[in-house]
Formats: sequence, C-alpha cells, structure tokens
Amino acid sequence: MNRLTPILEARREAVAAAKRETPLEALLDRLPLAPAFRDFAGALRAPGLGVIAEVKRRSPSAGALAAGADAGATARRYAEAGAAAISVLTEPDHFGGALDDLEIVRDAQTAPVLRKDFVVDPYQLVEARAAGADAVLLIVAALGEALPDYLGHTAEAGLDALVEVHDEAELRVALDAGGPIVGVNNRNLTDLGVDLAVCERLLPQIPPAAVKVAESGIFAGADAARMRAAGADAVLVGTSLMTAENPGALIAGFRAQGAVARRAFPHSEAA
Repeated sequence: MNRLTPILEARREAVAAAKRETPLEALLDRLPLAPAFRDFAGALRAPGLGVIAEVKRRSPSAGALAAGADAGATARRYAEAGAAAISVLTEPDHFGGALDDLEIVRDAQTAPVLRKDFVVDPYQLVEARAAGADAVLLIVAALGEALPDYLGHTAEAGLDALVEVHDEAELRVALDAGGPIVGVNNRNLTDLGVDLAVCERLLPQIPPAAVKVAESGIFAGADAARMRAAGADAVLVGTSLMTAENPGALIAGFRAQGAVARRAFPHSEAA
C-alpha cells in the first residue's frame, strides 16, 4: 500500500476542521501581519552545499526520534551551525508536529523556514504564510496534475515551493509545471525503503536553472558528498540530525563533504 494515502485522507479531514474553526477569509485577514518573507530559494542558491535542517519528532519509518524536542532550541542550534534553511514538520499524527512549531521556529532564528506537511488544499498555503513560513512542500504524488494550480496559489500566498518527486513520471510533471525548486526523495512510498541511487538517476535530468534538493537517506558526510556529486544544490536532513549527539558537527560535516564533492565533480555545480 502507498503509505501516503492514509496520511492524505487524514490531512483532508484536518483541513476541513480548520476551515470550520477559522474560515479562509479570516485567515487572509492575517496575512498583512505575517512576518517579512525570507528568501528560501535564494538561501539554497548560495555557494556550497546547502543544508535544510529539519525539526521532526518522529516518522513512520523510524518511529520516535525526539518526542520532547524543543522546536525553537533545535532550530536555533541548526541555524548557528550554518543551516541554509529550517524545515518544520507540522503534521501531527505521523510526525508529531504542529503549526505552533513553525511559529516558534520562525521566532527563534533568522534562516528561512519551510513548512513540511502534506498539502491537499490551498487553505494550507495561506495558513502557512500567516504562521510565518517562507516556503511549503508540494508533493507531486499527492497533487498530480493539479500541481500547476498549486504553484500559482503558492506564489499568490507569497511563498516559495519545494516540489517533491520520487520517479521519472513525477519529475516530468514537476518540470512541465515549471517548479523552480525540485526535491528528489530517495524514499519509496510503498515500503519506506531508501536508495540514494534515486537522486543519482533523477537529479541530472533537472535543468541547471532549477534548485535541486536531495531528500532522505543522508546520514553521513559521504552521503552528502554523493548527493552533491549527483548535482544537488542542497540536502534536506531530518532523522540523522534529530538523533545526533552533536547536530552542529553533522551539519558542518555535510557542508565540508559537499565542498569536497564539488571540487571532485565540478560538473555538479548548477549553472
């Protein structure tokens, strides 16, 4: 079974409940009060391998990671270690997150913030920006051919979009829609297994003008170097950072190994 299906069903129910509590019109009224936009795409285009460091308390694949983690303190450590951006899981049932975590992370540090959730309704985009997000995750496996519309809604909300793909067919959808930031997820949605070869196969097919992000399965500097050599501009890392004794050192290692891979494989640098 595709592990995404029950999560999407639950998120649709949650969005319906949120709309009853806070109608879209009321949410739109909050947008002028949202914190100033931080350039997520620009942060990932900076020289070197960018690290999108994730605040994630648990996951369906690994179980509990850091159930009592302080979202603000965790994000602050990431930013101080040189993370280009912070990803915040806001899905509650499978990842232990909340929209409040995003607001806390936003206030705790100065890097751009990505709301990582399962977007199934444009309402969530307005909700994300009102809470202080600078970018959102759009999953092609969840949105399919509706992706272009969601990219338009994302821009209207004043957000950047990280478009996530898992295979060639999804990549074609993302590229046809003109997604400026494309993330390749190494995780299989059926058995939750991870294979870094997915990024090695798909990243070279993404045009140089797009920002390329490698997601899942990055645990050591060698993994980051491998993704950089495949063409990644950034890596999104959650589990290994949440379980590391010294996440700052791990972030430094990812960046250093990315620099080594850049020198060894100069063709991997985006034009």
